[in-house]
Amino acid sequence: MIIVITPEEVVQNETEIINELFQEGLNLLHIRKPFINAEEMKDFIQKIDFEFHQKLVLHSHYDLAENFNISRFHFREVDRQNVLYQSFTDKTISTSVHDIESFNHLNKEWEYAFISPVFPSISKKGYGENSTISNDIKKRDNSNVRLIALGGINENNIHHVFDNNIDGVALLGAIWESDKPLNVFKKCKQNILY
Repeated sequence: MIIVITPEEVVQNETEIINELFQEGLNLLHIRKPFINAEEMKDFIQKIDFEFHQKLVLHSHYDLAENFNISRFHFREVDRQNVLYQSFTDKTISTSVHDIESFNHLNKEWEYAFISPVFPSISKKGYGENSTISNDIKKRDNSNVRLIALGGINENNIHHVFDNNIDGVALLGAIWESDKPLNVFKKCKQNILY
């Protein structure tokens, strides 16, 4: 499984690129836009082809979901710890963790969890340089929740991630910091064995 996370700031031609990514086989898109209001979010979603709306995951503005056939919601680690997801347990929910112990304690109500940073971050310079997560993944003992690697993953190292006990990857910097995001996505797909 390959997931793409949107950059926090709006990128030129972003929704056109998103539609192309879906046409190339993108599994899910996480819309993480903490700085836009509900109206801007609505406009953003409307520019994504309707046929892909069921593959969108909202990180905010959850109330817009009904208007757009969206039933997937992501909750940050702090929101999970504060049980802010309680009214969404009949939906498809995901979360984030930053260590394998937290992942191993997740209940099966979570479809998957991002674990990060696996490698030094592409989009957040200096973040994850001393991370041990790629080794710690070997301690995974939770088979009820899918584990999605995030952080520093690109077309050159993606195959190493799948050598570990991982169910998928999430891409952010590799896609959005590239001049040719579609080419990067295609190379990532080619470099993993499903």
